[in-house]
Amino acid sequence: MPAFDLPQTELRHHRPAPDEPDDFDDFWRRTLAEPAAGDPLVSAHPVETGLRLTETWDVTFRGFGGDPVRAWFSRPAGADRPLPAVVEYAGYGRGRGLPHERLTWPAAGYAHLLMDNRGQGDQYGCGGDTPDPHAGAPGGPGPAVRGLLDPYAYHYRRLITDAVRAVAAVRALPGVDAGRVAAVGNSQGGGLALAVAGLVPDLAAVLVSAPLLCGVRRALDLTDAGPYGEIAAYLSVHRGAEAAAYRTLSYVEGVSFARRAHAAAHFGVGLRDTVCPPSGAYAAFNRYAELSGAEPRKEIRAYPFNGHEGGDAVHVRGQLDWLAGVLPAT
Repeated sequence: MPAFDLPQTELRHHRPAPDEPDDFDDFWRRTLAEPAAGDPLVSAHPVETGLRLTETWDVTFRGFGGDPVRAWFSRPAGADRPLPAVVEYAGYGRGRGLPHERLTWPAAGYAHLLMDNRGQGDQYGCGGDTPDPHAGAPGGPGPAVRGLLDPYAYHYRRLITDAVRAVAAVRALPGVDAGRVAAVGNSQGGGLALAVAGLVPDLAAVLVSAPLLCGVRRALDLTDAGPYGEIAAYLSVHRGAEAAAYRTLSYVEGVSFARRAHAAAHFGVGLRDTVCPPSGAYAAFNRYAELSGAEPRKEIRAYPFNGHEGGDAVHVRGQLDWLAGVLPAT
């Protein structure tokens, strides 16, 4: 796929006007203040994985509405001190899978929590274990359109709340340095990590690649791929629902979360990405921390000839080096 978005010379300065409702902060303040009926952590049970260099626990924590959300928690085997933690969010349609699938961060010396995606897990990978009991609002079958016409019923209101509470859960686990927590994600996971950066003021770092839910209106004009295509398909049937849909999407717009963030930030983007167009990532990066009063360390790595895969393993190596400088595991 040839480059289809803005040229990189323009992307570096791409700062579209924020698309956010006047009550954006109040909406999220009220959402996160809703009671979750107890401590964030419900349970953590050790599991046998066949691995000898990592230890893993099957974790359940309270997410949106107090609903139980599953996660895998892993640490380097034999670690005898509190470790900085990486909370990782999975991509669209993917669940937490099996505990040996994501080993990069514990292998690098970090405690690692991989959050399950409620109501997802059936599109690829090895599945998920967290239902979404609130998924009855009108909308299409895909998560991106569940409850699309009402911001309070929208799937991503629940999923973002889960993502924030995952940080509280990892801080409650033994062997974690609660003051040193990073959020990491790619695609949908990148959008969730960015939302967490905007909603958790004492997050230490965020690593975002190919983020979904950034520059949403422009993305819907550019691509029919992936989750944006699901939204476009829904609106092609529900003609005249655009205003309600755009209003709902404005409450989960990643650029708005980026503006409120404080943490050090590392971005990655493929300039031929037709799933999450690169202008969204650059809009979030260029406006990052502008409302927070902070001047955090931030950088973005672009891959001109790559699509949604971005820099792939090359980028992961860059993430490891960058996080070691911001949040060393030792």
